[in-house]
Amino acid sequence: MNGSQPFQLSLAPQQLWQAINPWFAGSRDDQFGLININLGEGDGSVERDILADVGSYGRQIGHLAEALEVVIGVLHAIAPEKMAALPQIQRDRLAIALGDVAAVRQIKSKPDEAG
Repeated sequence: MNGSQPFQLSLAPQQLWQAINPWFAGSRDDQFGLININLGEGDGSVERDILADVGSYGRQIGHLAEALEVVIGVLHAIAPEKMAALPQIQRDRLAIALGDVAAVRQIKSKPDEAG
């Protein structure tokens, strides 16, 4: 074949990953590429201020989850019979939420592996 490369057929791109970043600086359109995303009627400057001053969405959700953990603990302490009377599906949902909070706490307590 005189040093020429063999025929190669590729039906997929070499890299099958895509970075997803919902924060498009200064973008006011709802159209991103071929996908139409409705971001609602929110105020972008307010969202940026909240993220900068209050914390990321993950941090905000974490605070809500930890507050829920406190509320569930108090309810167990002051009204255990009412908690026991909840339908099983509701008790399961509360247990899952508490388990998620515990799992996040465990991950956050691990020593930093980066250095």
